[in-house]
Amino acid sequence: MTSFSPLSTSSINGERLRYPVVLYLVASVFVVLLLRLWYLQIIRGDSYRNLSENNRIRLEDIVPTRGIIYDRHGRILVDNRPAFNLAIVPEDVSDIHLTLGQLSGLLGVEQAQFMEKFQSAPKGAPFRPVLLKRDMTRDEVAAVESHRFDLSGVMVQIEPKRSYERPSFAAHLIGYLGEIEEAQLKGKRSQGYKLGDYLGKYGVELEWEEALKGERGGRQVEADAAGRQLRILREVPSQPGHNLVLTLDTGLQLRAERALEGKAGAIIALDPNTGDVLAMASSPAFDQNQFIRGLSATEWQSIVDNPLHPLENKSIQGQYPIGSTFKPVVLAAALEDGVVDPNTILSCYGEYRLGNHVYRCWKKGGHGELALHQALVQSCDIYFYQLGQKLGVDRMAAYGKGFRLGRKTLIRLNNEAAGLVPTAEWKLRRFGVPWQKGEDLVTAIGQGFLLATPIQMAVFYAAIANGGKFLRPRVVLRVEDPDGAVIKNVGPEIVGQLNLNPNTLSFLQGALEGVVQEPRGTGRVAQLRGKLHEIRVAGKTGTAQVIRAPEDEEEQDESEIPYKFRDHAWFVAYAPAEAPEIVVAVLVEHGGHGGSAAAPLAREVMEEYFSSRLVEERVARSQ
Repeated sequence: MTSFSPLSTSSINGERLRYPVVLYLVASVFVVLLLRLWYLQIIRGDSYRNLSENNRIRLEDIVPTRGIIYDRHGRILVDNRPAFNLAIVPEDVSDIHLTLGQLSGLLGVEQAQFMEKFQSAPKGAPFRPVLLKRDMTRDEVAAVESHRFDLSGVMVQIEPKRSYERPSFAAHLIGYLGEIEEAQLKGKRSQGYKLGDYLGKYGVELEWEEALKGERGGRQVEADAAGRQLRILREVPSQPGHNLVLTLDTGLQLRAERALEGKAGAIIALDPNTGDVLAMASSPAFDQNQFIRGLSATEWQSIVDNPLHPLENKSIQGQYPIGSTFKPVVLAAALEDGVVDPNTILSCYGEYRLGNHVYRCWKKGGHGELALHQALVQSCDIYFYQLGQKLGVDRMAAYGKGFRLGRKTLIRLNNEAAGLVPTAEWKLRRFGVPWQKGEDLVTAIGQGFLLATPIQMAVFYAAIANGGKFLRPRVVLRVEDPDGAVIKNVGPEIVGQLNLNPNTLSFLQGALEGVVQEPRGTGRVAQLRGKLHEIRVAGKTGTAQVIRAPEDEEEQDESEIPYKFRDHAWFVAYAPAEAPEIVVAVLVEHGGHGGSAAAPLAREVMEEYFSSRLVEERVARSQ
């Protein structure tokens, strides 16, 4: 008889219970895996597909080549050159500290500098290259490329870089580029700009940005797991910017800049018949290439702290007392309003008394008896004191504004200043003090509150030279596409008319010619010499006080006066007097007398202009 074992029965029952539990566990695991697979494939499939594709295919920008800038004769002033930039793709770097340390050793740059740039890059774009260093030298490029297989995620990008062919040449007119700022980017993102782009910050580069900038392109690049480029899959070329042909004459500009070497001031040369800016020199200047390369904090501070303000375009931003270059306005007002006629004789004995104040003439002992023509030729202050007393400030201001002083010339350059033509009402509103009779006298010789920029004075005298037309100063002749086809011509633009009696204008032109060509003229040093001596020049000198000397103080030697208190020197001229082709305005800050400090510089510029013209005429005749 077989016996029954309780232990055996319980073991069998336990085994039967464990099988379903295991099956349930296995089934649950498979369900979880299937659900996860479904989630990854169906719910997150597109996301991971894009991520995978981005790991293989990269989108790269193609920076457009900026338009070239030429002078009026087709000489290249601003071009582009290839620049090699160091960048890194965050997602392709396994150990950022190790990689940046290797780059630091290769390039001799502090690792902390690279890390700062890496950490300041926008987050959320792991496949977007982060720029570490711009414009590497060829040796630096070679060092990086020779270690490419050890530098995963590191790449060398090539982009066109602005190149200013002559450092500091026409810097204030041409301007410079700078990296776009966060605040600017908000308004310009829709125009295709991105962080790190360069755009015009000053001068022509700023004002003609839209024409010069070009259109960005792009390419699809296949890369390996280390971020190394394998092949280009697709490319949309960038579109280069349009070229600009300026009104500038390189030879004349160089001569103007040489004339100002070692001085602070401005020289402008205009064509009085078209308004073309043939030269615009402001001194001291700056090297535009510094802004492309990137200024160090020390370099930037040295520019900002320079008391001569090299970043200021003195031609259009510098506002100075006008001095005796204002006297043609007073002469015209006196003739037009019948205060005097050409034969009116007035006396100058060196001093003029008004109430308890004594006003002196620049010539000690005076000029004696003078008619109006000689009063301007010899720049007699006392003659003009008397005209100013008879006219009053408001009539002088009305004629000053008729010569378009106290308003912008509308030149297409940034930050032009308007100058100032004061009136009695203006002073009362500005200072709460009534106009004084003595201020009529100082205003008549261009002192007091009167302020003007060199470009305003050039336009003012150009209107006298050309018969009464005020022309908007023009800096760009035309816009061309990269193949040289004309996109846009920029024609001359008349913006006003000098409303003077023809006899008044003719008299004024004759007196200005006498300033230079007559023996007693204050501007006779501006007469052209040598083969050019037959070309007659017309113009006016001006010596503008920075501070007014006390009435009882004896005249000091200029060398004894601190530089910042010395007079500014003016000279504005045009030639040939009978058929003007060029107007030159010269302002030398704290230069002293206009006849001795400014007139010789104007002569140098005019001699350059007419010498070049004679050469061109001889060449034309020989062909």
